[in-house]
This record gives sequence, structure tokens and C-alpha cells, in this order.
Amino acid sequence: MEPNSQYSSSTSSSASHNKDDDEIDLLEVLGILLKHKLFLSVCIVFGCIVGFLVSNWMTPQYTSDALLQIDVKGNKAGKAMGEMGALLDVASPAEAEIELLKSRMVLSFVVEQEHLCFNAYPVGVLDRLLHKQGRMDIENLYIPEIARIEKWTAEVVSENEIAVYTPEGVKLLQGPVGERLTAAYGGDTLVIQVKRLLATPGQKFVIAQSEPLDAVRGLVKSLDVAEKGKQTGIIGVSYTNRYADKAASVLNSIANIYLRQNVEMRSAEAEKTLEFLEAQLPGVKAKLDTAEKALADYRLKIGSVDMSGETRSHLEKVAELEKQILELDQQRQEATRLFKEEHPAVQTIMQQQGRLRSELSRLKKSAENMPRTQQDVLSLQEEVAVNNAQYTAMLNNIQQLRVVRAGEVGNVRIVDYAQIEREPSKPNKKVIFAGCVGGCFLLGALLIYLLQMTKRGVRSSLEIERETGISVYAKIPKAENAILSKRNKGKYTKPLVEDDPESPSSEALRSLYTAIEFATTDLRVMMVTGMIPGVGKSFVSKNIAALFAGSGKKTLLIDADMRRGVIYSHRKQGLGDVLSGHCSLDSAIADSITKNLFVLGAGKTDVSPSELLRGDTFKNLLEEAKSKYDIVIVDTPPLELVTDSELIYPIVDFALFVLHYGKHSMDQIKESMMKLDRCCEGKSRAFVMNHCEHEGHGYGYGGYGYYGKYGYYNKDKKKKS
Repeated sequence: MEPNSQYSSSTSSSASHNKDDDEIDLLEVLGILLKHKLFLSVCIVFGCIVGFLVSNWMTPQYTSDALLQIDVKGNKAGKAMGEMGALLDVASPAEAEIELLKSRMVLSFVVEQEHLCFNAYPVGVLDRLLHKQGRMDIENLYIPEIARIEKWTAEVVSENEIAVYTPEGVKLLQGPVGERLTAAYGGDTLVIQVKRLLATPGQKFVIAQSEPLDAVRGLVKSLDVAEKGKQTGIIGVSYTNRYADKAASVLNSIANIYLRQNVEMRSAEAEKTLEFLEAQLPGVKAKLDTAEKALADYRLKIGSVDMSGETRSHLEKVAELEKQILELDQQRQEATRLFKEEHPAVQTIMQQQGRLRSELSRLKKSAENMPRTQQDVLSLQEEVAVNNAQYTAMLNNIQQLRVVRAGEVGNVRIVDYAQIEREPSKPNKKVIFAGCVGGCFLLGALLIYLLQMTKRGVRSSLEIERETGISVYAKIPKAENAILSKRNKGKYTKPLVEDDPESPSSEALRSLYTAIEFATTDLRVMMVTGMIPGVGKSFVSKNIAALFAGSGKKTLLIDADMRRGVIYSHRKQGLGDVLSGHCSLDSAIADSITKNLFVLGAGKTDVSPSELLRGDTFKNLLEEAKSKYDIVIVDTPPLELVTDSELIYPIVDFALFVLHYGKHSMDQIKESMMKLDRCCEGKSRAFVMNHCEHEGHGYGYGGYGYYGKYGYYNKDKKKKS
């Protein structure tokens, strides 16, 4: 049976079960991560270090909160004033009050009262990590505008004394805490007054003066204002600062200033109305005095006049109507200060006045039927009654407005003042630490996955067989034996199949050896090559030769890589010397510690190795070796670097191509095979995949894996033995 077609009957059926290379296999991912466990461990340790540094680097922050209540249904004092209070009382929703709380109208006073424009930032990396930073509260600070954006530094000289340094590093002034210190600088004067100092001598602070508008904006960012529940009228306010007492102080200032401004806003309308009524009161009093004098003079002139019950009733009705018209006129004047004439409130008042005037006109017309004397007395009494009612109503309104102004009644009250918190609200060190560790782990896993994705080489033996028609005899897992990771040129080392016969790699090599024996008949000369350096062709050559020798066959291993030979021979002469005619074949061949295995090293040559391999010289050497040895294995240079392998390929019986798992593209493999086909077609050949990695579903065919996965191979036991 032809070696290149022994799997052709099963290729089509196997291909149908071949997994897509782009399909994500969880076991494969876990296998890749397990393979790079050392790197991931380093990432986790790095994450622990970063988490520790970050969590300690972040300055602790303290959050205080206060609670306000908004009377969204209106002012009770306004309701108590009746119709006059209706004009002064305007309900305000919680959303509007929240915006007022965050407005510059409120916060600008807070910035000024709490000195938020003046800042002192402690300096020192180690002090920050150990949370040993000092504190400096500045009550007054003026930095000359010419150097306001520069870096000014204050140093603690003693517990109650500081020194200020200019941006140039020159000491400008020194003085005690609590006093107003001044010094001339750049044609201006630096002013600083420290209110509180909690720091050790030598501690430095960067002092800065910010613009009030910038301080207000920074305060807004640190504020959290929201209504508790839905339409409850309860507003929660929280503020975060690096100092717990400062957070509570700022928040209480916000609450007090907002409350005061709310009261002032609610009292403003009463103040305006009071001013208007007080201005009108003298005129009303004068009109009342005039009307009373006119009535008294008329009675003195004509004497006593008998008033009937109908006349008295008529007089009372007229007086009541005049009083109502006057009150509505006052309401209209107040309303027109708030609204336009077209507003429904103003129009309603004017319509009521129109109806009352019509009624008053009807009553006055009916009075024309009375006697003349009674009409005159009735007219004078109506004038007195109207002016008296107007004067009395105005006095009552003025008294009520004075009560509102003096009582400072608003629609806001402070439910809970801010308290000093003892525990910082952030940072959450546990969350930060866990986040850094998890982030570094995920970053390392992502890096591994990306690097794995960059390996676009072929990993599937079924794909190679399907695309090239050449069989893959074995997949050798990545071995951990020490002899594979270094080149021991000065010493002969045992092949892996002898040094560690129970390892998965040794089992794969035996599987390769068995496949070669079954697939080839009358095998005498075999070459082992690779496409690029580092695929492990010499490793495969040495172990296959050891397996042939172990089966009782007299085996010769030839290192044909005369440029960079790695197979050790204790003879100084080698293949290069034999082909150059400097020595005989027998004198260059050396024995080894493996029974029945003999080695012909690379040797030395003064001419190009390719020239030595051309012609019949190397062919004759192989013929001589075949007569003395049962099997000859030739380890050739990489196929894509030099032409040596192409020259050797036609004169061997079988060629084994070593592929590095995941390093070669399918196009590269096909191109190399086409290159050899140009030299000699129909040659028996096969592939072996080396350095295979565990991908969750095992190595080799069928997904069963090697013995290491099932516990047959015990590395610990091997090491102890």
C-alpha cells in the first residue's frame, strides 16, 4: 500500500468531523491558559502589587449628607393670609429647588464662606502611600496675578510656623499660623493666612488660588442632590471631601444659605406689597378724614335727620360693595406687578369688579327716589363708610405683611444637618485590589489569546492530509526533557526514548517509528528534514535512529547539516571530511552509548556543502553505508534555507518532514512539497508534527490524547527514580 495514500480512504470522513479553526473551544482556551500558568501567575502577582499601590495611593474621601424638606403644596403663612396670601404664595416643585441648590446664587456664598478658592495640597509620594500627609487650612490667600498659575510651595517650619517659597524656589516669607502674612512680589503683594496646621516639620504643601467660578463648578461636581422617593418633597444632599469635618461644614453651609435665601425670596413679595400699602395709607387716611368732616359739617348745618330702615339697609349694601370693589382693586394692582393684563388671574379680578360696579350703580340709581336731605346724608355716610373700610382693610394687610416679614417664613426646612463621618466612603480598597488583580489576569489572558491568534500556522493533521495528500504519521507533544532545550555539542546525551521512555513524547516517537515500519518496505536510507530551523528535525532524527537501533538493526545516523551540525560525534572528522576526501568513511564514523547506533558527524569542509553533495560522491557514500548498516538516517539542513535537502531527496528511499505545530501556513507546506516534486516525483514521504500543544481535546488522532492526560505517565515518579 502506498504510504501517501494509506489515509486517503478515511480523509473525507475525518474531514467532515474536523473542527473549524475559528471555533472557540472552552477546553482549548483552558488548556492554553494552563500552559502559560507561569506568565499568568506573574500577572496576578503584578496585579496584587498594583492593587496595593493604587488602593493606598488614592486619598481617603469622606461623604456627609443632609436632608431638606420642601413644601411643594405652598406656604402655610400665605394660606393664613387668605386672598392676600394667595398672591404671595407660589408653590415650587422639588426639581426647581434642586436646581436652586446647585445654582451659583447659593454656591458662590458657600465658596466664599468656606474659603474653597484657597487650596493647599500635601506633597510627598511616601507620605501619601502611608497616609501620613499633613493638613493646612487657608483662611485668606492672594497670589499675585503675574505668577498665579505657577507652583507656590509652603513648608512647615514648626508646629505653628510656615514658610512660603516662590515658583523659583526662593523663600519669600515666614511667619506664625493664624496671622495675616504679606510679602512683596513682582510689583504686587502676596497675602496668606493659615487657619489650621496639622503637619510635621518639613512637610511641604502646594498652595493655589482658584477663581470663584472654577471653585463653584468643582463644588457642583462633588455635590449629589436628589429627591428621596417620588414627589415626597424630601431632598437628600451629599458632599464628598478629603476631610470629614470639611465635608460636614460645607454641606451645612449650603443648607443654611439655601434656607436663608429661600426665606428672603418668600419675604420679597411681602416686602414689596408692604411698601406699596404703606405708601398708599396716608392718602386713604386723608380721604377718610375729609369725608368724616364733610358729614359732620352737614349735620351741624341741617340738624338731626331721621333715617328709615330702608335707607340704613341701602347704605350698608353700598358700603359693602364699595369695600369689595376696593379690595379687588388692590388685588388687581398686586397681580399686575406679577402678570400681564392678559393673564387669566388679572382678567378674573377685572370681571368681578365689573359685576360689583354694575350692582353699585343700580343701588345708587334707586336712591334717587329718597328725599333730598336723606340723599345728601346717605351720600356723605357712604363716602365715610367706604373710606373707613378701605383704611381698616389696609391697616390689617399691613399688619399681616409685617408679621410675614418679621417671622421669616419659607417653604423649606432642614430635617437633618450634616454630621462628621468617622469612616471614609471611598476608596473601597477590597474592590480596587480585586479589580486590579482580576484586570491584570484578564489582560494577561487577553495577551496570551492575541499571541495565540497571531499563530496562523496549521494545527490540524487532518487539514494537512486533506490539502496535500500526504499522511501525518504522528503528533509529538512538546517535551519537557532538559536535553531538548539546550544543545550539548561537547557531550553525547541519551535520546529521549532512552532517557525518559514513559513520557508522552517518547510514546509519540514510538508511534512514528511504528508507522514508518508499516508504511515502508525495504527501507534502507531515510532522510529527516524541516522547512525552517527550530522545528526539531535533529531531535526526531536522533530518537528515530535510537528506536531502529533498539529493534536490533545496525543504524547509522548522518548529520548532513555541514553548516550547523548538532549531532555529537567524538570523532573530529565527519561528513564534510569524507566528501572532501580527507578521510575514509570508516575512520569518520563513531559509535555511541546507544547499542547498534553509529554516528557520522557534520565534519568540516573548505568548500560549499552544496557542491560536495552534487554529483555521485554523496550517492556513493550512501551506497557504501548501505552495505555496512541495516538502515541509514540522514539529518538534512532546513528545506527553505539551502538546496542541500533538494540534492539529497532523490537518492533516499523515504523522506520524513518535520513540521512545527502552528508555525507553518498551508501555502508554505504546499510550496515546499512542490519544490521537492520538481526534483523527484513519486518519492515516499510523510509528515510528523512536533512541539504539539495540549488543546483541551488531547494530542494526536481521534482526540484521545496521550498517556500523560490519563495518569499512565507520572513525572514525579520518574524524577524520584
